Formats: sequence, C-alpha cells, structure tokens
Amino acid sequence: MKKPVLLLAAAAVTGAAAYQLLRPEPPALPASGRPAPGEPIVEIDLPADLSATARTGKQAFDAVCASCHGENAVGRQGSGPPLVHVIYEPGHHADMAFQMAAARGVRAHHWRFGDMPPQPAVTRGDVTAIIAYIRELQRANGID
Repeated sequence: MKKPVLLLAAAAVTGAAAYQLLRPEPPALPASGRPAPGEPIVEIDLPADLSATARTGKQAFDAVCASCHGENAVGRQGSGPPLVHVIYEPGHHADMAFQMAAARGVRAHHWRFGDMPPQPAVTRGDVTAIIAYIRELQRANGID
C-alpha cells in the first residue's frame, strides 16, 4: 500500500520540478527596475508578422484594452497588468477566461491593480480577435 503512494508522490515531485525547469521565463522588467506610474511593466519582443485575426485583435485591443494593459499588452504601472506574462499562459488562463473577464469583469487575484470592470464595448468576436493578438505576442516571447 505504501509503495504506490510513494511512487505517486515521487512522480508528482518530478513533474513539478520538470515544470519549474522547463517553463518559459516571463518577460523582463524594464532595466530601471520598478516602472514609474503609467510606464510599461515588462519589455517584450514583437512578432515579425501578425496573422489577419491578430491584426484585427490589435486594433480592438488598442481601442479598448491598451489604456490599462498598455501598448502591446506590456501592462501599465498603476493601471493594469501585462498580458504578455507567464501568468496568462493558455494553460493557466484559457481563452474562455479572457471572454469571461471582458463580459463580466474580474476580481483582482494575481496583481494589485484592483478589479477589472466588464467591457461592454467589446463583442465576443472582438475578444476572440484580441485573444489571437495576445497569444501571438505571448508566443513571440516564449509563453505557450
């Protein structure tokens, strides 16, 4: 009875260690350390080219989301978190989490920016395109 439990525990520890070693590093903070209010929170690499859906998503993101989440989803100190961050990888925040956040708002739980209000100006289609844009930015920065 103890042997299967020990094997299961060893497998869990090994899996957790492998995840920690193999997960991508989050984008770096600016060289100056903590950014000033309104400044970007992380520095990212932009993809060489965006898909047509992601280009549409960028337009919607710039119109509705960038005021808090920053240009290219790098966050804005004092306003909103970066979405190009390992916290928002698809395995932790699936696409539906973005749909629900836009439709219902979201209570602050990873960052200290306060709650995000619902965004009635964006449609489900807009959010789908915004997700494509964010996911392409994430992949360009090693977040899968």
